[in-house]
Amino acid sequence: MDLDRLTRISNTEWWIPPAGKMRVPGVIFATETLVREMDDKVFEQVSNVAKLPGIVKASFAMPDAHWGYGFPIGGVAAFDPDQGGIISAGGVGFDVSCGVRTLITGLKLADISLFKKDLAHALARAIPAGVGSTGRLHLEEDQMTAMLHGGAQWAVHKGYGHLADLDHIEERGRMAGAEPEHVSQQARRRMRDEVGTLGSGNHYLEVQHVAEIFNAQTAAAFGIHENDIVVSIHCGSRGLGHQIGTEFLREMAEASASYNIELPDRELACAPIRSPLGERYLGAMRAAINCALANRQVITHLTRQVFEEVFPDAELQLLYDVSHNTCKLESHRVNGHEEQLFVHRKGATRAFGPEAPELPSGYKTAGQPVLIGGTMGTASYILAGTVGSEQKAFSSACHGAGRSMSRHAATKHWSGRQLVDELAAQGIIVKSPSLRGVAEEAPGAYKDVDAVVAATAEAQLANKVAKLFPLIVVKG
Repeated sequence: MDLDRLTRISNTEWWIPPAGKMRVPGVIFATETLVREMDDKVFEQVSNVAKLPGIVKASFAMPDAHWGYGFPIGGVAAFDPDQGGIISAGGVGFDVSCGVRTLITGLKLADISLFKKDLAHALARAIPAGVGSTGRLHLEEDQMTAMLHGGAQWAVHKGYGHLADLDHIEERGRMAGAEPEHVSQQARRRMRDEVGTLGSGNHYLEVQHVAEIFNAQTAAAFGIHENDIVVSIHCGSRGLGHQIGTEFLREMAEASASYNIELPDRELACAPIRSPLGERYLGAMRAAINCALANRQVITHLTRQVFEEVFPDAELQLLYDVSHNTCKLESHRVNGHEEQLFVHRKGATRAFGPEAPELPSGYKTAGQPVLIGGTMGTASYILAGTVGSEQKAFSSACHGAGRSMSRHAATKHWSGRQLVDELAAQGIIVKSPSLRGVAEEAPGAYKDVDAVVAATAEAQLANKVAKLFPLIVVKG
């Protein structure tokens, strides 16, 4: 990206001054190096989002931002329903409520060294992964509706987990306002056998060890210590969320003119929040959030079963579960006043600071855990939300490393078999049904996650707590 098009505010904050039909500025949080590495499409998409009706404060991009559908991946934008604010399916993304949950195992690095291969095989057998993967659950119509209403709460009440898990999930495991009646039969069919599956792409289950602690007090509040073994699960609403996104984007594109919305890009198709179409999408999207929460909850149950087989004394506790493809109604302070805003986070993570009322009691002084996924061969991170993030970007942070190369290009640079062998030489066991999928997700196809997290911390969007390294990776 050409820096001459930006106004530098600090080492990690760059503005796109309002021009043309932009209603607010664009703001990119990143170091100079990360900004230079971003393609010009990020500049264009951040600017275009700033043109949408009812946008508040600014159109934001996180340090891991890259080109996406309509909104950039790593994009954040809040809209005021009282000012004609819109909701955009492209501002949420196709994988609705894709997110990360991290489990504490109570084990240390030394405890699993002799059992790593056995654990990897057992997890690969138990956790369905890959394109079109199906699980043990088959949901009839009434069960599907109950799951879309209940989310992780539905899963726990069905025996997939513990009541204590719900305290450590966004929305306590259930997104209110879900309206399963607005989820099409096609979307339901795609999910009928997919609850409890990882899917493909960048989704994974990783067994990781805590390699470094940056803030001992916050880490202790989260229950993690150096050399601990944790498990991170990254997946979303699978085919159901994708189908919802596809259907509503098409309908929004056709309806935008009738709402007198001038689209700077057809991919930014949207509808007023307070319109029948906007309300239907909100109801369907919230049902998809519950689908993702239920999916990760069932995978958690399967993971616990595997650990119980290999380590009978292990008790896996949920540290936190947070999504990064959502639109949520939240209270934020703007110009000295509390406003109820619909915050789109697409490839961006909610990062509430200390004392936020939504946090579990044990995390009140620490801030919300912010779970950042890396790649198969690089670190992941646990961060904590800050008070400053509220003022900076509606309590938002990055969500991962962020792609620097397309999947198609990655397959031309790397062989899946070669990557599996190279990672094995580094002590990382990769289990995947698709070597092409492994090549698509090559570590070299992503930005430097260490640099992304460092920029996030320097920008005061979230504080570093712990660094995690992969030992076992189950991928689609």
